[in-house]
Amino acid sequence: MRVPAGVAAGHPATAEVGLRVLETGGTAADAGVAAVLAACVAETIFTGLGGGGYATYFEASTGRVTCLDFFVAAPGLDGDRKAEPMTPIAVRFGEVPLPYEIGGASVAVPGVPAGCGEIHARWGRLPWAEVVAPAVELARTGTAMPPAHAVTLPALVEAMLPGDGGPAYAPGGRLLRGGDRLHHPGLADALTIIAEEGPGTCYTGKIGASIVESVRADGGALGPLDLSAYRVAEREVTTAELAGCTVLGRADLNRTVETLRGLPPELPELAHPERAVVLANALDVRGPDDRLGDTTNVTAVDPEGNACVITTTLGLGSGVWLPGLGVHLNSMLGEGELYSGDLPPGERLASMMCPLVVLDPRGALHLAVGSAGASRIRSALLSTLVGILIDDLPTRDAVRAPRLHPVDDVVHVEPHYPLPDEMALTEAGYTVNRWPTRSHYFGGVSAIGTAGAAGDPRRGGTSRLL
Repeated sequence: MRVPAGVAAGHPATAEVGLRVLETGGTAADAGVAAVLAACVAETIFTGLGGGGYATYFEASTGRVTCLDFFVAAPGLDGDRKAEPMTPIAVRFGEVPLPYEIGGASVAVPGVPAGCGEIHARWGRLPWAEVVAPAVELARTGTAMPPAHAVTLPALVEAMLPGDGGPAYAPGGRLLRGGDRLHHPGLADALTIIAEEGPGTCYTGKIGASIVESVRADGGALGPLDLSAYRVAEREVTTAELAGCTVLGRADLNRTVETLRGLPPELPELAHPERAVVLANALDVRGPDDRLGDTTNVTAVDPEGNACVITTTLGLGSGVWLPGLGVHLNSMLGEGELYSGDLPPGERLASMMCPLVVLDPRGALHLAVGSAGASRIRSALLSTLVGILIDDLPTRDAVRAPRLHPVDDVVHVEPHYPLPDEMALTEAGYTVNRWPTRSHYFGGVSAIGTAGAAGDPRRGGTSRLL
């Protein structure tokens, strides 16, 4: 059974842009890049041109899987100045205030423009300007903010509202609500420059110069050499077997593929309550697990069977915007769990993002899937993979199924999580915390496979098939 062509993403506008590119004859790479650029317009509380990410690509004609790293890099290659202290802020996630740091000193070298350019150069078919054009159009008109996005905005105001963020996220002094129009003045101009000059403008051209000027004016040390030296890297592909299929992706900070590899071979035969304990043990996170997980994912499959899965993030957002261009820069150096300050200039920061493809025993594409959600990326992906590969659920049902996520001796579960499974977890020594509502905390999966396609309603996601 073939995987249908289509796009799954974290926003209807993102998915629609990807689908339009497929309809005009674009490859999965064309559609994936166009959708990522659309996400940089429609999903700016999660991602943007000033962020970074990863891609996993399946090439149907050769069966080859490639993992590309275009995550952010540590600045400092110029060596001509020392960054000023970052600005500490507290972000409330539930009832807990979480410490973050923002400002120019929190900005790492962005990778999204370079990553999009590399994916297109390797596997794209349409002209670059044609791939970027839908995002330009979207930026001119603005997009509706999904309720699932709007609900996270109050927690992010200290990072999102400085500078050009205020008029975009709180026009007239009122925070956007679900259904309100999100519009970033100047972003269409930035994307037009990228369409005309190529992604290199963000590193050695007009936009790159604006990045350096804006970061340094706000106390950061990122300089021209940091940008000009940035390159997309190809990473080793790691594999795991699950239910007769092969799961492929990069080695991430969450150890997602390694976790899959460590699951017992008898997992498919276990009763659901017993399986819940096995999965909780496999996923157990020791230590802090309280980051918001401001990421998003795009999954695209074309009629030839190529698949492109791209996960990107802006972090919390630094509060530094490029004047007149509507581009918000990342705050990755202010994320203590990703950056400790001792990384050599030019080196990549670590990340929990892990876009995956799954091949059947014949080596054909069976599923393309990725997720948002920081440390919950792994539990969201594992839940979805088990639902599809072991329980034979339609993709939509597997993505919507209630999830669990363990932290130390507490297992967080969503509403409608099965009571027998909860009882088994309690008997195994876990304290179960049942959330009152379905939440973006549990990740945001975008998947397309032989069992259909789905975006994650937890984060306003959807899918569109060709």
